[in-house]
Amino acid sequence: MNSMYVSKVVDLTLPEKNVIYNMTHEEAVELVKSGDVEAVRKIDGQFSLVSVEGKTIRMVRSIGRPLRYFIAKRPIGPQLVIAERIDVIFDYLKKEGMDHQFHPSYTRMVPAHYITKIELLGCPDPNPVYSRFFKPERNKFVPENADQIAIDYIGTVYNEIKKWLKYRATSGPIGVTFSAGIDSGSVFLLTYHALIELGESPSRLKAFTLSIDGDGADLLQARKFLEAVNLEMFLEPIEVDYSALDWKKAVSITEDYKPLDIQSATMNLALLQGIRSRYPEWKYLLDGDGGDENLKDYPIEDNPELTIRSVLNNLMLYHEGWGVESIKHSLTYSGGLSRGYMRTFAPADLLGYESFSPYTLPNVIEISEGIPYIDMTNWDHQKLYDLKGQFVSQGVKAITGMDMPVFPKRRFQHGAASENAFKKHFPEREIAYRKEFLSKYE
Repeated sequence: MNSMYVSKVVDLTLPEKNVIYNMTHEEAVELVKSGDVEAVRKIDGQFSLVSVEGKTIRMVRSIGRPLRYFIAKRPIGPQLVIAERIDVIFDYLKKEGMDHQFHPSYTRMVPAHYITKIELLGCPDPNPVYSRFFKPERNKFVPENADQIAIDYIGTVYNEIKKWLKYRATSGPIGVTFSAGIDSGSVFLLTYHALIELGESPSRLKAFTLSIDGDGADLLQARKFLEAVNLEMFLEPIEVDYSALDWKKAVSITEDYKPLDIQSATMNLALLQGIRSRYPEWKYLLDGDGGDENLKDYPIEDNPELTIRSVLNNLMLYHEGWGVESIKHSLTYSGGLSRGYMRTFAPADLLGYESFSPYTLPNVIEISEGIPYIDMTNWDHQKLYDLKGQFVSQGVKAITGMDMPVFPKRRFQHGAASENAFKKHFPEREIAYRKEFLSKYE
């Protein structure tokens, strides 16, 4: 009997957080149980799913839903504990008197876009087996069809927003966390247009922009953006004191220590706390996370490990990191946005919001990975960075008829506060963030 091998599988995930459009949760789990990668790819939405069949456990997730696991040892065999967060696993082990087995580095993150199969057989624990269920075809489009690529890309984002409005955020107000950059700007305009097309009142919508001590460039940019499209009445500044910034709390919430992600999460946390204090019942939020990864719009020069050739030659490098077979891949954290999305998910989730990032969905990423970046840029950094503004603004124009303003790229954490306030608050070295994270488990 399987019971001689398996002590227990404890699934602490919350399936109601999944957003699946084309089947029930139970049907999706059955597809995961099959291990069929093509079948799992057909699950439409954002999800984390667990199937148990005897000693075989399979887990899958999209970028928008975290999923972690830990193998504990009981006298009668191994026990697999599955949850969204490290601290949820730790709390369970404490209740069971097994926390002496725990260290955060022993937990594992299920990497996005793979079926992770675990066989619970006892000592020693076998390694997980990964089977990719999402493998978009790279460079499948031709440069001559650039106009149509832009329409297809933003059209897919638009369809995802419409599905979310029709089947998930069916009532109540909707907020966009809004820096007026290309990603949040496009999400705002597409959501505005979708509400009208669906016969909904656009008055449901607000654009929330963070300003620390009345400073930061984003608020000015947000006003310029919305004035340019005659929608300035939708702007709602969230102005908070410098004292609201708390990078240590952001470390605890995101359960990570990467400086850029913690900086972003700190600002996101301040913004969402400001919204929550003003609107205690607010539920639905959208954001533009994933847009930079899709169109490879990060300054390569800032990362000594990257070259333009590594960025353009590797499938979904910014989404997944170097890949599950790479020595650089972190079993504890995964890689790329598969890891970094906690900066967006965790603050919103713990404050009681349901957040949605349409750019992170496989249907959207599939279009972006098909763009022939090499042919369109000839390995030129600036041409690569310029592509994003061109594609997104052109696509938004085709879908909505609006001319979207395009401003120079600026990270969210740099636009919400003055440079002095930023430098004053955040440590320069990663070691400070690492120490803060580990202190929680000392």
